[in-house]
Amino acid sequence: MTKAHRGRWRRLATECANPRSRALDRLGPDGIVALMQSEDRRVLAALRRARPAIATAARWFRETYVSGGNCLLFGAGTSGRLAVLEAAELPPTFGTSPRRVRAVVAGGRTAVFRAREGAEDRRGEGSHGAARVGQGDLVLGISASSVTPFVEGALVRARRRGARTVLLTASRRPGRSTRLKAGTATKLALNQITTSALASAGKVFGPWMVDLRAGSAKLRDRARRIVAAAAGVSPEAARGLLARAGGDVKVAIVTGRTGESPGAAARRLRAAGGDLRRALV
Repeated sequence: MTKAHRGRWRRLATECANPRSRALDRLGPDGIVALMQSEDRRVLAALRRARPAIATAARWFRETYVSGGNCLLFGAGTSGRLAVLEAAELPPTFGTSPRRVRAVVAGGRTAVFRAREGAEDRRGEGSHGAARVGQGDLVLGISASSVTPFVEGALVRARRRGARTVLLTASRRPGRSTRLKAGTATKLALNQITTSALASAGKVFGPWMVDLRAGSAKLRDRARRIVAAAAGVSPEAARGLLARAGGDVKVAIVTGRTGESPGAAARRLRAAGGDLRRALV
C-alpha cells in the first residue's frame, strides 16, 4: 500500500468518523437507534440532490434494455451483494432476462455469502468481467468509496469497449455519507434506477407490474388481482383469462379489455413492442 493510496482513502467520507457518533458506545440501544434513524434522514436529502444523475442513469438503463443491450452491475463486498439483490429481484418483478441484467461480484459467487478479503483490490478481475461488453451495453459500477479497484477496472474496460458507464458512489462530496449510510443510499438509488427504467419501458401499466413472473402462490394471486383490476372483470373471470393466456398477464388483460382471442391479443402486443398501453389504444 503506497502513501498515495493511504492519503486518498483517508480523505474519503466513507472512511471518516462521524462526529455525531463520537459517544456511540455510551448511547445504549435506544439512543443508537434514534441516532441511526436521524442519520438516515440525511440519506434522503443526499438522494434528492442527486436526482438528476439518478434519472440519467435510469434513462440509460431503460434505453439499454429496450434496445436489446445488457446491463451489468459490478461491486465488491456490500456493494456487490446489493447488486446481486437488485438483479435477482428484477426477473420475477418485471419479467427481465437474468442473462441481460446481472450482477458481477468481486471474488465470484462465494463472495455473496462469505467475505473474500482482498477481492475488491483485484482491478484485473473487474476488467476481465467487463471483457465481453460492447456498444449498446451498460455497466453500472457500485463503489461507496468511488475508488474500489475491482469496480474501476470494470468501468475502464467497459468504456474502452464502447459501453455506457455509470458510477454509483457515496463519496463525491465531503460529508455526504458514512459507511452505514452509504449502503442505505446505494440500495435506495438502485431501486430508483431500475424501477424508473423498467416502469417507463412498458413493464408497468398504471400501478400494476404486468410483466411479473408468477412463480409462487403469492405471485399467482397477485397476477389474478392485477388482471381483475386492469381488465375490469371479476376474480373468477381473471382466473379464466389467465388460463387462456397461458399465465401471461398482459395477454390476459388485452383479451379481457378487447374481447379478442389470446392469439390476437398476443399479436397486438407484439405490434406494440410489448407495451400494454400502446396495445390498448
